[in-house]
Amino acid sequence: MNTIWNDIKRNYKSGTTFTRILYINIGFFILYKLLFVFSFLFDTGEIDTFIKDYLSLPSNTILLLKKPWTFISYMFVHQSFFHLLFNMVWLHLGSKLFLEYFNGKQLISTYILGGISGGLLFITAFNVLPVFSSNVLNSYVFGASASVIAVFVTISTYSPNYRISIPLIGNIPLKYIAITLITIDILSISPDNPGGHIAHIGGAIYGYIYVSLLKTGIDISVNFYNFINFFSQKKKKKSKKVNTRKSDDIFRSEKAEKQKHINSILEKISKSGYDSLTKEEKELLFKESK
Repeated sequence: MNTIWNDIKRNYKSGTTFTRILYINIGFFILYKLLFVFSFLFDTGEIDTFIKDYLSLPSNTILLLKKPWTFISYMFVHQSFFHLLFNMVWLHLGSKLFLEYFNGKQLISTYILGGISGGLLFITAFNVLPVFSSNVLNSYVFGASASVIAVFVTISTYSPNYRISIPLIGNIPLKYIAITLITIDILSISPDNPGGHIAHIGGAIYGYIYVSLLKTGIDISVNFYNFINFFSQKKKKKSKKVNTRKSDDIFRSEKAEKQKHINSILEKISKSGYDSLTKEEKELLFKESK
């Protein structure tokens, strides 16, 4: 068991950005299912309530202010295996194409910012549109779909005529696939699951805006990645603080020893002249003078 866990950690660290996103989504799903089994066996109440209260993104802005982390957590939560499978298959396809033109930093930023964009549109729609006024207090959204759509629309906007082969249909340009997905989401907005489809549209909007800004020289994804990476780098620097201090002490000690040797060479020159120096002493003096 320990070997399997070590393999998972090694694959997570050495894998692609897609691999890491995949592992996080699978990890959340396994945790949810374990909690569900525990809840069932010990009759502790519905685990769905926990997911809704602490991990899903609420449309109620007052609730959102109390748990702002749901802006991130909701895009990694899936309640059914097929929901997870569907999203990860599309993410695999989108990420594979995405990484042909972009890098891992841009992928993770697009995933997160696309999810945030989808969440913002979902919250805005439920608080502005009259049809949702009676549901704004108890509506939630979860799943990676908005983030996945953001990745796919990004690559479709960047390289719209890139063709992929679809069985029984043939080679289709990405732009038509993206348009089809967005159209389906718009037409699927209904009383059954309006929030999810609205969030998908929000992710798609982010993908389009991201590429539009990129063409003007503004890469908001890299700036966002550098922003969140800044805090992790600070932690790394703190952990290496003792070792850095030790290295500085060794450096200063070696520098003082070398300076002492040079001073003895200079003193030898003043007493006996330059020709009295050995070959090694001349080379050291020449090197230090440069």
